[in-house]
Amino acid sequence: MNKLQQLTETEGTVILDGGMGTMLFAAGLDSGNPPEEWNVLHPERIRAIHQGYIEAGARVILTNSFGGTRFRLKLHKLQDRVVELNRAAARIARAAADRADHLVVVAGSMGPTGEMLQPLGAMTFKEAQAAFAEQAAALAEGGVDVLWIETMSDLNEIRAAVAGAKSAGNLPVVATMTFDTHGRTMMGVTPVQALETLGGLELAAFGGNCGNGPGEIEGVIHAMHQAEPGAMLVAKANAGLPKWVNNVLAYDGTPEVMADYAVKARHLGAKLIGACCGSTPTHIKAMAQALADPNRKVLVNLPAPDSASEEKLSRRRSRRRRA
Repeated sequence: MNKLQQLTETEGTVILDGGMGTMLFAAGLDSGNPPEEWNVLHPERIRAIHQGYIEAGARVILTNSFGGTRFRLKLHKLQDRVVELNRAAARIARAAADRADHLVVVAGSMGPTGEMLQPLGAMTFKEAQAAFAEQAAALAEGGVDVLWIETMSDLNEIRAAVAGAKSAGNLPVVATMTFDTHGRTMMGVTPVQALETLGGLELAAFGGNCGNGPGEIEGVIHAMHQAEPGAMLVAKANAGLPKWVNNVLAYDGTPEVMADYAVKARHLGAKLIGACCGSTPTHIKAMAQALADPNRKVLVNLPAPDSASEEKLSRRRSRRRRA
């Protein structure tokens, strides 16, 4: 049994960490600079971020390697340092997790390449798979427990990422997509369409992250859970929506708002619950406390699914009844 399985079987609901980028900017990262380079320039700052989330209650922490493929690093002329930067990211998180007096799982974050796959773009499936494989191997070498593919919008790219991740060995793989365009990904993928693909990739868990705040992720989890009640679902929403306040980009999702979202996400079927952009250890602490409170009330108002998703959901229910 791998460490992620241990958590899901013993904890019931697993608390994930929050935003890495948000914390990096608070720690001094300038907009436009590569976060991954901080793994070697300022490892103590990255370690402090992980430590903050662990102390807040996170049982899974994601490495500072979201843009760690050679395609993303090429934007900063760092494409030849993929192994160094990803390995460093994993080792920093591993050290923070190992200092805890309880089990903390280290997840190797793998974000999109930023390129479009053929036929919409120039990148081939094999090129994408190779880039993800290179990153995954470095993260595995650094000591991650699971490979965590996140913020995807294209099903072909997520297939390439999963294939690349699986080539790194026997580590479990988790994958999430971002449904930020009227309940669909940027490429038009609905939650049920995502479930149908991700459910066939032998993943440890899958779901949604980032996007337009808690309400959107709640709808995603609801649709996926209704279509496949046994799925191990991930909810990792942004802390509301970003707004400019005194020339600073701030998110309107308070810790209390995110605490409500965490309870709703669990009620709707999510087993792994955390936060994304705009969130901090304060948000994660509030979420962990809310999930631990047996008297916390749940009030859920869900948007109606689009007709295509509803039709697919109806067909899946009919197949299950006939089985």
